[in-house]
Amino acid sequence: MSVAEHRIAGAEARGHGFIASSVGRKVIMAATGVILFAFVTVHMIGNLQAYLGAEGFNAYAKFLQTMLHGGGIWMFRAVMLAVTVVHIWAAVTLTLDNRTARPVGYRALQPIASTWASRTMRWSGVILAVFIVYHLLDLTTGTVHASFDPTNPYANFVNGFKVPAVAGFYILAQLCLGLHMWHGVWSFTQTLGLAHPSYDSLRRAFASGLTLLVVAVNISYPVAVLTGLIH
Repeated sequence: MSVAEHRIAGAEARGHGFIASSVGRKVIMAATGVILFAFVTVHMIGNLQAYLGAEGFNAYAKFLQTMLHGGGIWMFRAVMLAVTVVHIWAAVTLTLDNRTARPVGYRALQPIASTWASRTMRWSGVILAVFIVYHLLDLTTGTVHASFDPTNPYANFVNGFKVPAVAGFYILAQLCLGLHMWHGVWSFTQTLGLAHPSYDSLRRAFASGLTLLVVAVNISYPVAVLTGLIH
């Protein structure tokens, strides 16, 4: 069966329409990626309160917990969970389609248009998924946190990063996030029709700048705790 026939067979198995098409799912993955990128950026900014000390950080955490009489945080979590699930679904189905279209891999991979970030998206995505689950169990529910105190988010934040293994896993996850974000921003601008030699340097600078900012600030938190800057 030819590549085209494999793709047609895959599309027929899923059904017809925009969502069933590879283009539709790429658009969905890009749109949900933008939402997740916005969340990561806002989350990074919010966590900057840690540099203000326990009072500022705990006040920020209390604000989040009491939004809309406590219902706001749960609505937000529900939306983010749905966006994450849809994003993963789009990524997995597109990957399966690609494997179906080419069941036998290349004898010698010669990446021309792809980047290292794009070729490691699946693995960085898996690590990020595991990290998200662990992060929620660590700092949201306290299930895996050795000294979790629901009344003192700042102490949970600091005590968690005092454990080298936890800090190391967090840093690894942020590096994976960087690969994901860089490729995501690059791909999204391409979807917008900005893939042109005249704009590629600007696209690269935009993707690199945003990624470096978010990753550097996020990595600064465990480093600041381990060095005693945040205590």
